[in-house]
Amino acid sequence: MTTPDTLWLTTSPELKFFNNSLLRNLSRQTSIAQWEYHQSLDEPSSLEIAVTLLHDYLKSRSKPVHLIGHSTGGLLGLLYAREHKERVKSLTLLSVGVNPGIDWHSHYYAQRKLLPIRRQMLLSQMVYTLFGHQPECTRRKLIAMLEKDLDNSASPHSLYQHVSISPIHVSVPLFVCGCQDDTIVDSRQIQAWQEFFTQNTTPELQSKFRLWQCPQGGHFFHHFYSETVGKEIIKFWNSLSYNSLIAAKSIGLY
Repeated sequence: MTTPDTLWLTTSPELKFFNNSLLRNLSRQTSIAQWEYHQSLDEPSSLEIAVTLLHDYLKSRSKPVHLIGHSTGGLLGLLYAREHKERVKSLTLLSVGVNPGIDWHSHYYAQRKLLPIRRQMLLSQMVYTLFGHQPECTRRKLIAMLEKDLDNSASPHSLYQHVSISPIHVSVPLFVCGCQDDTIVDSRQIQAWQEFFTQNTTPELQSKFRLWQCPQGGHFFHHFYSETVGKEIIKFWNSLSYNSLIAAKSIGLY
């Protein structure tokens, strides 16, 4: 059986529907697998456990993989790449700011502390923030999905704890994707990656860093513009292969 070249990290099982279009798009170009972290209501939220389980999965592979993650899935990728860079060929982040703990959960709990309104009403507002105006039937389905995600996601935030995570340095090729109209992880959070990565990496790795923002699509832009996002990711991977070929030629391997 062929070992996949790419691994998609999912820490929000309730919202994985929004990854499917991009996964189908990428699967036409490369072999790709999904790794999901499921967390029950009785378990404490712990990304450290997720990193350990992910390493148990990847350590048996003979070669590094491309990791991709959206939101908290991307944060998991960052944490893993920091500890096990030898197993990561590249890391692609979708809707992950330079302060990677920011997600829709952090916005939800911040508003819940400020606004004396019922949970369902606040979730309805979050649906509008994340997806814009939707028909009533769709709105209700999205509210139910977000409500389940609050209970089952590996997001580090809760009603009792708001976690601030400092920028995370990784020594692997990095592609940061954001969206210009994302109100959860805004353009400033995405653009700040450029300065942070430049200041904390070698010139060689800086040449393997890329930042791109989709003009529209909000926090789940990869769902609404999966073909466009897929092309940019493939372009990033191809640039790494091209750079490797040039380096090999320069030392006389070809």
